[in-house]
Amino acid sequence: MLWKDLIAEVTNAGASGDSDAAITGVEYDSRRVRPGSVFVAMKGGTTDGNRYVEKAIGAGALGIITDSAQTFDHLLVYTPGLPVAEAAHGRRALAQAAAAFFGHPEKKIAATGITGTNGKTTTAFLTEALLNAAQRKSILIGTIEYHIAGEVRTSAHTTPESRDVFELLAEGVRRGVSELVTEVSSHALDQGRVEGIPFDVAVFTNLTRDHLDYHETMEKYFAAKKLLFDGSRYTAPRVAVLNAHDSHACELAQAAQAAGAEVRTYGIGWEVECAWRAVKYQLTPAGAVIDLDTPAGTAQVKSHLAGEVNILNLLAAVTAAHARGVAFEDLVNSVPILKPVPGRFQPVDAGQPFTVIVDYAHTDDALRNLTALAHGMVTGAGGRILTVFGCGGDRDRTKRPKMGLAAGEGSDFVVATSDNPRSEEPAAILAEIEPGLKASGVRYTVEADRAAAIELALSEAKAGDVILIAGKGHEKVQILADRTIPFDDAEIALSTLRKLGYGGGQ
Repeated sequence: MLWKDLIAEVTNAGASGDSDAAITGVEYDSRRVRPGSVFVAMKGGTTDGNRYVEKAIGAGALGIITDSAQTFDHLLVYTPGLPVAEAAHGRRALAQAAAAFFGHPEKKIAATGITGTNGKTTTAFLTEALLNAAQRKSILIGTIEYHIAGEVRTSAHTTPESRDVFELLAEGVRRGVSELVTEVSSHALDQGRVEGIPFDVAVFTNLTRDHLDYHETMEKYFAAKKLLFDGSRYTAPRVAVLNAHDSHACELAQAAQAAGAEVRTYGIGWEVECAWRAVKYQLTPAGAVIDLDTPAGTAQVKSHLAGEVNILNLLAAVTAAHARGVAFEDLVNSVPILKPVPGRFQPVDAGQPFTVIVDYAHTDDALRNLTALAHGMVTGAGGRILTVFGCGGDRDRTKRPKMGLAAGEGSDFVVATSDNPRSEEPAAILAEIEPGLKASGVRYTVEADRAAAIELALSEAKAGDVILIAGKGHEKVQILADRTIPFDDAEIALSTLRKLGYGGGQ
């Protein structure tokens, strides 16, 4: 591809100069520029790529696309032979240039995007699994990991920059992929990281308090989510799949319909108006038995995913997969083979007489769901809920007392500890959690060392109890102010149980 061909696909780009050399890549990180690359210098959330233009040129950039008039004018004067273009929207220009360079793979793969505060990861995993069971090759992009035609890769970001998505899609096309399932974070929607991806199906799981360190208000947080459905910034989906239990579903439905989307709603019971419904369910030690009533048919299915919240996640996935053309009968037959998602209500078993669960719950709403589910699992007259949790540093501080209250109200004993403190002092974070714990009246203690906190809770546990280790789920590291250390809640819990004498340990 040549410079003139690339720039022809970037909207409203004023360009100067030309080159007969072939473009070897499109990059937004100057450290990845190689001879022949086009460098897209754009303003980001934490930095400005225009600061690195000289570095990109020094690394051999063939041309520069910038969203800064100042940078454009500077390059015209001081590098007159270098092709340069000015675009009004940096991330849109990045998406358009990347799509062109990688051969428009987005036109060959159907995308399903999943947004919401809680449940994105589980819903994404389940949707992909249902598509795979129907013999569809897929790409999964999400918090825990990426999948490309069955190959598992480490996740770099919940929703990466568009250039990286297009590269994954191009690889997927070469490997016969027909489906993309991706989590779509509110940050990504607000920043334009999903520019250029035409979502065929968009799923909304819920909206609860989170990320106000970035969005500032719940209104702005919801406005970011709404972008996936209303056609104002991105192409509206063909089908919008909405959780009818969430108070924002009605507004999203109206916005999606106004943008030309078909709306499909899902829910539990008859108290909400929805089309895809779990009429009733029975929770079992192995998961749940669910009676489905849908426009496509009725059936009873057995799921290995525990709790009411996972029934909602399953309904979202079934509705989305059906929207992507998977037959209802095939979906019903596939539900029993679906597996729990790593770090989402993950049991840890060393033969102990109590239940230990690791979960990613990191909002007050998620903690309430988690403790409510745990109450159905205690055994014996004296069974208790013991919860270990913390709050991340450099994140929304307003949710800390709310999480303390939620944990306290749903537990018999709480150990407040560190999550990923990042640059903050763990003691300062814990001090902001404590008012909520005190207000709940729960018995609690504070232990900043997370491994010690887990050991404290497990040492306290008795037969019939349920111990919840919440907040980090699948994560394999803990981020401290001066370093990042290996830390896996499930592994720490298992080794501690063996230390306490379970599973043959000493």
